[in-house]
Amino acid sequence: MRATGDPPLSVVIPALDAADTLPAALAALEEGRTSGLLREVIVVDGGSGDATAALARAGGARVLAAPRGRGLQLAAGGAAAAGAWLFFLHADTRLARGWSQAVGAFIAAPANRRRAGYLRLRLDDESRAARRIEAAVRWRCRALALPYGDQGLLLSAALYRELGGFRTLPLMEDVDLARRLGRGRLAALAADAVTSATRYRRDGYIARPLRNLCCLALYFLGVPPRLLLRLYR
Repeated sequence: MRATGDPPLSVVIPALDAADTLPAALAALEEGRTSGLLREVIVVDGGSGDATAALARAGGARVLAAPRGRGLQLAAGGAAAAGAWLFFLHADTRLARGWSQAVGAFIAAPANRRRAGYLRLRLDDESRAARRIEAAVRWRCRALALPYGDQGLLLSAALYRELGGFRTLPLMEDVDLARRLGRGRLAALAADAVTSATRYRRDGYIARPLRNLCCLALYFLGVPPRLLLRLYR
């Protein structure tokens, strides 16, 4: 149990060879420390071969080791977090300025103890293709109630544990938790999650979304995530 007056928020970041993006993600969290919102940052390293762990410690985070796999890493971080509220982020996602106000307002509303919040996706690319991806994500969240992990997920520790937390899936761990939450318990926050567009530039702004959509459809048809991982990679 946390003492009265402790900052409420634990941020959990799974990471693997994230030395290029993690420092910016951690720097953006300083706003939460300044506002008195942030209790701790936990970086769960999945066996990085670069300086990820050292950079995480230098950025003020506590580093945990876990087997490789985002579901495994998220589950380990969630189990170790001490805050009354948990905020799960990706290592290549940087919270835009003003995020702490949106998160603080969500936490302050008693009704949100039974809900989860996610941020608007914004890619760090000025191309029209990036704007189309962002529009597609807005549609997916509105029509299907399926925010992905690169939009962040904020929920009370009590609700997270009631739901059973992240399952140790090799893929689709974010979709799985969103489905257990359900449409009525998901809310968009008025803040941006600025995510690296490196994967889209590398794989293609058409090919990558099509591959993701194919993985999602196969998951809904019952294909095990361990098999989908081969297609995803």
